[in-house]
Amino acid sequence: MKMEDQQALDANLPTLAITLLKRVVYREEDETLWEALLNLQARVRDYMAVLDLELVLDEAEGYAFLKSRRPPAEGEGGPRLPRLVARRPLSFPVSLLLALLRKKLAEFDAGGGHEGEGSRLVLTRDDILELVRVFLPDKSNEARLIDQIETHINKVVDLGFLRRLKPSSGPVSFEVRRILKAFVDAQWLAEFDARLAAYQTQLMGAEPAAGSGDGSGSGSASGSTADA
Repeated sequence: MKMEDQQALDANLPTLAITLLKRVVYREEDETLWEALLNLQARVRDYMAVLDLELVLDEAEGYAFLKSRRPPAEGEGGPRLPRLVARRPLSFPVSLLLALLRKKLAEFDAGGGHEGEGSRLVLTRDDILELVRVFLPDKSNEARLIDQIETHINKVVDLGFLRRLKPSSGPVSFEVRRILKAFVDAQWLAEFDARLAAYQTQLMGAEPAAGSGDGSGSGSASGSTADA
């Protein structure tokens, strides 16, 4: 590579670092930035390691983001640095919605996708309502139940796992972002049926307790957390 080309490439490093610290980078949204990230990913990893952050890059799915590195266990030594990437506690219904969307994405992939959408899973608002409704207690006030579910949908949009599509003549629709696969991992999904049974038991009975997780999809049935 010529020196001029290397200098031009290196000039992208600050932009890449700042963008990753602010949000997820998607190939489809900025192909130029994505190409720069692929070329500079070793430099980006080294730079972020100084901040105790790890670059997660899925070239096949076309996304990249930062997460905090695992803190040293007791007895391993080494300083425990403050978290640069904040963790957001997720409510029980939001955790449930994420799990249901992840399973829907797995079914979509197993079926080879749908014509016209390619690798994008697009669900209407009513599709998502029906996914969640069967796991919620019966409500005499239908309008209130729908409002509650829409609040959970909006939270998932804020987290970046759903993208609201531009309105058209059809129903309100959302794209399930494929980064959800990094949050709810394969091991978590393998135990999905058992977790759903626990979800339904808790939702139909007592109020669920606050849970905890590591942001990688390994949280308990009572809730989880997400790295912001």
